[in-house]
Amino acid sequence: MGRFKVAFGLLLVLKFCFLVGLVRGIGANWGIQTSHPLPPETVVRMLKDNGFQKAKLFDADYDSLKALGKSQIEVMVGIPNDMLASLATSMKAAEKWVAQNVSRHINTNSVNIRYVAVGNEPFLETYNGTFLTTTFPALQNVQAALIKANLGNQVKVTVPLNADVYASSSGLPSGGDFRADIHDYMIQIVKFLSMSTSPFTVNIYPFISLYSSPDFPVEYAFFDGNATPLNDGGTMYYNMFDANHDTLVWALQKNGFGNLPIIVGEMGWPTDGDQNANLRYAQRFNQGFMTRISGGKGTPMRPGPIDAYLFSLIDEDAKSIQPGNFERHWGIFYYDGTPKYPLNLGTTNSTSLYLARGVQYLEKKWCVLKPSVKLDDPQIAPSVSYACALADCTELGYGTSCGNLDARGNISYAFNSYYQINNQVEKACKFPNVSTVTKEDPSSGSCKFNIMIEPYYGGAQGRLGCIDRTLGLVACAILLLLTVL
Repeated sequence: MGRFKVAFGLLLVLKFCFLVGLVRGIGANWGIQTSHPLPPETVVRMLKDNGFQKAKLFDADYDSLKALGKSQIEVMVGIPNDMLASLATSMKAAEKWVAQNVSRHINTNSVNIRYVAVGNEPFLETYNGTFLTTTFPALQNVQAALIKANLGNQVKVTVPLNADVYASSSGLPSGGDFRADIHDYMIQIVKFLSMSTSPFTVNIYPFISLYSSPDFPVEYAFFDGNATPLNDGGTMYYNMFDANHDTLVWALQKNGFGNLPIIVGEMGWPTDGDQNANLRYAQRFNQGFMTRISGGKGTPMRPGPIDAYLFSLIDEDAKSIQPGNFERHWGIFYYDGTPKYPLNLGTTNSTSLYLARGVQYLEKKWCVLKPSVKLDDPQIAPSVSYACALADCTELGYGTSCGNLDARGNISYAFNSYYQINNQVEKACKFPNVSTVTKEDPSSGSCKFNIMIEPYYGGAQGRLGCIDRTLGLVACAILLLLTVL
């Protein structure tokens, strides 16, 4: 009997340690809005090499999920906002979605799906209420479909929400409550999450606060403890993350859900596209956060380990830049799986990240402005506008990595971006009498003229570049007209 007690006690201890390990494990947001995605198998290997235990997807991309099979990586699979209406109004649609995107991958591919993210920041103020009436019914239907598929205990639903769904009337965390205009909607969702033993998922971005307000105290964005603290009734807040997170805790507590688990769905810092989006700040922020995660340190209101996903894994050059040019530069890895800066995740014996293995590149050649062309050539302006509209020029501008380029360098960068995105096909460097291909690297200082990776054709998400895509024919015809003119 004594031996049984010892063995049973040891089992409980091991089980507890295992659960704590899972909670403390860091996750990564894996987005695929890119012109040239890395092969999913390469990304999964990179996740495993770097000790990531969790991956959060923004949709149910088949190739990504299949590659995650048998990896033991815990997966949160996403449902885009544009699908909420159909799932909210049709139980059959919800059952079909669960069967195709959850049950199939669990049963056939052994994917460790643990969460379904219903929507992505659907209550964002800038959406002007577009998804207010469909989010909760969609959440209910997806949960019911999971239960019907006998997955109700294994897979939980959640709704990743932006931190703008709550605010503080006093400016202190203790004054936190849900926004008045969506309060009833939020209580519906929170109550449902609580009843279904599901977590509340929130995205917190100190960078956005800094980007939005020149008066925001820079030091308050970081975890170094150098900022002037915020005193909330004797509780001191030395950084924005703690204060923002605990504003949510107070909002939940105030409405009777103080014990609801919280997942930080997105947390990170971009490296380009704005003067405050740089390698130094990104490394400082993410390392500060990772040190806290690996140390099991929480916030004053929730002092235990934090369940979080870094945003993001890899840069995405096809993301919308409506919020800002920085949107395409959140990755801790560049487009090709190369680490941007040293980052100790606390998951391996290395203090640095491991790069993606086996990445294949196109030939070392670039499209640039012809040396003989004058800057007042009338073909330059429309050519640059065209290139930047269809490629990625977000690294150009004040305070960016390519902000040191002169006028000729800016033009060449635009031309090369378009050329690389279109897989270096000859037509992609035929800007009317102003461009040429060179094998001499035009990179300068911190500004790198990239060589694109080999295109991935494995799935529907693979992109081929403007010239190779049927949908791009009309836009590409404009370039031909410019050439003729």
